Amino acid sequence: AEDAAQKDNIELRYSADPEVPNQANLIQSAIDANVDGIAVTMPNAQALGPTAQKAVDAGIPVVGLNAGMDTYQDYGLSGFFGQEERVAGELAGERLADDGAEHVLCVIHEQGNSSQEARCGGVADGMGGAGKVETLYVNGMDLTAVQSTLQAKLAQDPGIDWVMGLVAPVALTAVQAAGGAGAEVSIGTFDTNAALVAAIQNGDIAFAIDQQPYLQGYLAVDALWLAHRNGTTVGGGRPVYTGPSFVDASNVDIIADAAQAGLR
Repeated sequence: AEDAAQKDNIELRYSADPEVPNQANLIQSAIDANVDGIAVTMPNAQALGPTAQKAVDAGIPVVGLNAGMDTYQDYGLSGFFGQEERVAGELAGERLADDGAEHVLCVIHEQGNSSQEARCGGVADGMGGAGKVETLYVNGMDLTAVQSTLQAKLAQDPGIDWVMGLVAPVALTAVQAAGGAGAEVSIGTFDTNAALVAAIQNGDIAFAIDQQPYLQGYLAVDALWLAHRNGTTVGGGRPVYTGPSFVDASNVDIIADAAQAGLR
């Protein structure tokens, strides 16, 4: 988003909050400031969508990114940049089935986040009954607690042979938890960062599903700028897919430099 704003010579105002009601307030603050456009992620569309609709009704162009692909059109958003989370989950499940997974632990780190629920639901669909998929809820804001919860679960159930994290820090924490539990498990994840790429390189993580969040932020801001210049949003109202794609030992070296630079 910062790179796109610099390229387009526009002012970028970034705001964020971990609590959904406060996220809605941030959207309202942007409306009150009469901004020229809003790029918003909607992990809880029912709570955030009506406020985003207020922006649309006020004549402010709004696009979505990262979370909310299934519902962005319901609230008048003119475009979306990201991946279809259930499809990404299905691809992960198919790969796990091909790898012979028998008992997968899918770790949701933000309860109530529809995107995360869709990912784990997709994993179960993709497995197609080839193995068991169990959901574990943890508090992703406290990685120490995540490690202790995962370690206890893995020690208690030695039948678990795969852990699927939904974000890189949780997957990396799962590596520590598996070591502490003495568990023989493989670990996969959604999303990447520099540390996750290194973990794939050294064999601690089997694979990651990359949705290119850098590209999501860049395209969302650039689309708003283009809409002001051209009158239409990139994608013609349909989602622009930035993923999913697999990162594993076969191609991780290709993106390593980009990950170090914060581009993946």
